[in-house]
Amino acid sequence: MHSAVLLIEFGSIILGLGLLGRFAARFQLSPIPLYLLAGLAFGEGGLLPLGASEEFIATGAEIGVILLLLMLGLEYTASDLVSNLKTHYPSGLVDCALNALPGAAVALLLGWGPVAAVVLAGVTWISSSGVIAKVLGDLGRVGNRETPVILSVLVLEDLAMAVYLPIVTALVAGVGLMAGSVTLAIALGAAGLVLFLAVRYGRLISRFVSSDDPEKLLLVVLGLTILVAGVAQQLQVSAAVGAFLVGIALSGEVAEGAHTLLSPLRDLFAAVFFVFFGLHTDPSSIPPVLLPALGLAVVTALTKIATGYWAARRAGISVKGRWRAGGALVARGEFSIVIAGLAVAAGIEPSLGPLATAYVLILVVLGPLTARYTEPVATWWSRRRSRRPEPAPRAAEAEAPVAD
Repeated sequence: MHSAVLLIEFGSIILGLGLLGRFAARFQLSPIPLYLLAGLAFGEGGLLPLGASEEFIATGAEIGVILLLLMLGLEYTASDLVSNLKTHYPSGLVDCALNALPGAAVALLLGWGPVAAVVLAGVTWISSSGVIAKVLGDLGRVGNRETPVILSVLVLEDLAMAVYLPIVTALVAGVGLMAGSVTLAIALGAAGLVLFLAVRYGRLISRFVSSDDPEKLLLVVLGLTILVAGVAQQLQVSAAVGAFLVGIALSGEVAEGAHTLLSPLRDLFAAVFFVFFGLHTDPSSIPPVLLPALGLAVVTALTKIATGYWAARRAGISVKGRWRAGGALVARGEFSIVIAGLAVAAGIEPSLGPLATAYVLILVVLGPLTARYTEPVATWWSRRRSRRPEPAPRAAEAEAPVAD
């Protein structure tokens, strides 16, 4: 009986997610906010709380995070990452300063403490690579001059995740300074080792994994990724970082083949992850944090636009391209939820999950709009200012009469 209920519940969830995805695609929207809303509807305090399938969904959500980071790693070669790091690191530093600090400041002002401040800083810092890539494709801007700048900022954020996630994992676990330092050292050492092996021996690694049979390639890549993710988590590094490093280590035809085979699985389990996050957020806890979430969304939308503008100007892009780059970076999504999920699972701050949910819902909807309209609005405003009549010169004051 329990098995039948589990199948009915889980089948209904998958069917519902498919219908929501089709609805979002029809209106050229990101499905992420709809998945989060679905989780809110069926979670604690929702319309119809789930019971039997929650544990199964939790496992699927963990696989979803692993696949998100694996696919992200497959997008880049080790040499590309090293090149981006050397060339564009100033943009990454500006991005971190402008977008992480507002999140940390809000957490401290709300009295949530330093650990929650570090978590919320990550939530507001990291843009959504998935949403941004889709928006650039929909707008036909993949070949634009500013697009490499946008991608460089995203790559630097992804690299920063390899350092940031172990720090957050150690903090939310409540480990001491020494244990946290060891965790970070392990993460940095593993990342450096993987980058070195990928640059020097990437072809050999890919040849070992490669197979002409799609079934065998899928099993080997998926099994290797989950194995490494499990080992990384056992070392208190982060399963997500382990998956990301596996993706970086694979290159060439193997990476392309694995990307094609794993994309449907990634989409399925990523959707389950967003639902799972929503399940653990009580809808009644969102209204009290809605105002801070809205204010934080407005501030960090502006700081992301400033980040893109600065990075594009540094690369010699025209003014219109600078505004397009800034507007494209506004969307937050999957990784903001991943970071918030670590804190929610550890019970760091009850209001952090609802605030992160509201924040992502706002910016994942606002992001495509800023990508489309930031440049036209900035151009209109600039023209309006240039057309303003110059103030009339002040009349020369009459000279005082000369005394006799």
